[in-house]
Amino acid sequence: MAAELTVPHLVGKYRPVLDQALESIRTRAYWSPHPEHPKAYGENGTLSAAEGKAAFDAVLGSRLDLGQPGTDDWCGAETSPYGPELGVTYPHVDPDVLLPAMRAAMTAWRDAGPETRAVVCLEILARISARTHEFAHAVMHTSGQAFMMAFQAGGPHAQDRGLEAVAHAFAEQDRTPASAPWSKPQGKRDPLTLEKSFTPVPRGIALLIGCNTFPTWNGYPGLFASLATGNAVLVKPHPRAVLPLALTVQVAREVLTEAGFSPDLVALAAEREGEGIAKELAPRPEIRIIDYTGSTAFGTWLETNAHQAQVYTEKAGVNTVVIDSTDDYKGMLANLAFSLSLYSGQMCTTPQNLLIPRDGISTDAGAKSFDEVVTDLSAAVTGLLSDDTRAAGLLGALVNPGVKGRLDAAPEYGEVALASRTVDLPEFPGATVRTPAVVKQDAAKPVTGQDGEPAYLSECFGPVSFAVAVDSSAHAVDLLRRTIREKGAMTVAAYTTSPEVEKAVEEACFDECAQLSLNLTGGVYVNQTAAFSDFHGSGGNPAANSALTDGAFVANRFRVIEVRREAAAGTA
Repeated sequence: MAAELTVPHLVGKYRPVLDQALESIRTRAYWSPHPEHPKAYGENGTLSAAEGKAAFDAVLGSRLDLGQPGTDDWCGAETSPYGPELGVTYPHVDPDVLLPAMRAAMTAWRDAGPETRAVVCLEILARISARTHEFAHAVMHTSGQAFMMAFQAGGPHAQDRGLEAVAHAFAEQDRTPASAPWSKPQGKRDPLTLEKSFTPVPRGIALLIGCNTFPTWNGYPGLFASLATGNAVLVKPHPRAVLPLALTVQVAREVLTEAGFSPDLVALAAEREGEGIAKELAPRPEIRIIDYTGSTAFGTWLETNAHQAQVYTEKAGVNTVVIDSTDDYKGMLANLAFSLSLYSGQMCTTPQNLLIPRDGISTDAGAKSFDEVVTDLSAAVTGLLSDDTRAAGLLGALVNPGVKGRLDAAPEYGEVALASRTVDLPEFPGATVRTPAVVKQDAAKPVTGQDGEPAYLSECFGPVSFAVAVDSSAHAVDLLRRTIREKGAMTVAAYTTSPEVEKAVEEACFDECAQLSLNLTGGVYVNQTAAFSDFHGSGGNPAANSALTDGAFVANRFRVIEVRREAAAGTA
């Protein structure tokens, strides 16, 4: 074992970081130990921009051998949304061999205790952070995010979410003392005395089912919450976004080995094209925790069929903006334009439905009709994305043909107020880059889908938003309630200068459990959340059954087992 990875060294190095994370989740103040700017890297053992790109290029076309037990084949067929094939192959595993090895690795990890587990996790995150430039390219070329977004969201923001999960996991385990004397008075007789110990024990092997769009940002909370609470973690990436999580597994296995633990506490389960191994792994008795981000259909299948596991899901939702009035019309339009454009709307937090009274709204620029609001918003999006270079930096590439199909079908949903256009990206001619579309609908006579419901009440994942004419702001709030309750929402936003409308929107979000942003007109956007302060999802509506990150997200990943002993004589 490397001398610098002794437990006392790791505690000395990372306990201050852990304590600051614990303080931050208590105060909800801004804090991040992971620099957001690319120029912050290149010294003190971190990879510079050029070194990170070289490291990424060196992985392409290679076999990523993780040294896992049970490897029975090699697989991988990732193609970048920007065009090039990655050509990386990964271990395909036999779960009958791998899962027993992972289970056997958990005993020493359990016995190490919460603090040791936490600081080892922080060393894993620190090594990932040092390779942020490399990971940024891996995220970019699997998710289609533009480089800067891949760098920030796939790098420091994902690392922050991982550290946040470790902090919550430690806090929940630390809530109960490791041991306690117990004495019950018995009047004239000697008291009853016991020595009690309390040990957090893991549930079992956790299965992390990764997503295509945010493999690290959505993956790290579950991975580190499970690992920090003593569980082994089997990482099953999305077949189009394996590399970022495979590199994560590689780092974790290296750190665990150097710290004196079995690397089999973290393993990768890559799959062949169309194999669908998540459906085979999820119901296995060894799997006791599942983290999933993706479609509603498979999330519901997991919740229904993986009875033996604690299942955490983030599924589809319909994010809604209520537009009643504003005292900063220009700022509102700019904020919404950016929110609709970022990553081509391929975020689970992107607004979809804009509920606007058909009689219009009051603003600091005068009264604006429904049509004027939609026209002005469309103009704001057009202006924001008028330069192709700037547009590509915001939009990234469409992650899969399904997104393009929904975008091309936008005219079927109503009158197109803002048509999507193609953005040329000379550096990557194989990329599909498209600007957002805005479609008008009327709640009184909506275009319906195959189920007979208004089309805007189904998630249209990607760069398509609906401007929906409603009878009034009260009608908008009623429709907001219905949308959250029936379809779920990761985010809700509202613009109003009316205290009564603001209160009504708040009450709707309290009642239906949705996170709310009010009157955002500056550099904070509804589809962005900050670790240690903001909650991502609520766990209280159909879009997700958990929140990133709160105590409930980590507390049921372990149980506390008590051992009682008669106290030694003279210790009463």
